[in-house]
Amino acid sequence: MDDLDTVLVKYDSETGIGTLTMNRPDALNALNGQLRDDIIAGLEQLETANEDADGVALRAVVLEGAGEKAFCAGADIGGFSDESAGGSSGRTHYDFIRDFPTPVIAKIDGYCLGGGLETALACDFRLATEGSTFGFPEVDLGIIPGAGGVQYVTKLAGPAVAKELAMRGNHISAERADDEGIINHVYDADSFDEDVDDFVTELAGQAPLAVQAVKKSAHMAVHSGLNEGLRYDSQVFAELLTTEDHAEGAAAFAEKRDAEFEGK
Repeated sequence: MDDLDTVLVKYDSETGIGTLTMNRPDALNALNGQLRDDIIAGLEQLETANEDADGVALRAVVLEGAGEKAFCAGADIGGFSDESAGGSSGRTHYDFIRDFPTPVIAKIDGYCLGGGLETALACDFRLATEGSTFGFPEVDLGIIPGAGGVQYVTKLAGPAVAKELAMRGNHISAERADDEGIINHVYDADSFDEDVDDFVTELAGQAPLAVQAVKKSAHMAVHSGLNEGLRYDSQVFAELLTTEDHAEGAAAFAEKRDAEFEGK
């Protein structure tokens, strides 16, 4: 993998786990145009590695922030004007994360604010340390979260929580974010790396085609009508019954052993 100006890219072909590290620690990994572009470029690198994989195909992507203070503290103030701008395709890094076929896990340690929280919300899972904090401080600058943060927190935690975060601009703890359903798990800082590794490794060991189908089904449940989502689930269920992964899963169940899925 080729490191980018503001993102470090790693791919473990033995486990199928990729890692993108937002690498602007002196700026608390604040989003600027270069970092947004590099997140997209990093995902594209991992997608290419997935297509060309000699070992295990890509199973999961971890998105984290460099340094000890922040996952991402928001957008550089000078970069607010391009908050909703996409790359040459018109798609933002939020779009790339949401649409990426493989699950993306936000590994959050420290500040997760503004556009950083919106970046985490675009991910499939959000895992955080107990000392992490979350919020939308944009109101202090006379603006609102520009990439759907209010929409997504409303869907996850309800309008009262979303309005409190976006109207008051206060930070909330990881424990409250967990209680409200904004994040998935809170871990002790001392065991955070190990706990995240366990979570991601377990996820990466599941049947890749089924995992990808669940991601798409959940996305449709949020963005499409119920009937369309039900048709998709029924169609994909029938398709997955014909896969080698299903045959392997059934055989492993009957033989009381762990399945070894290959994404076929």
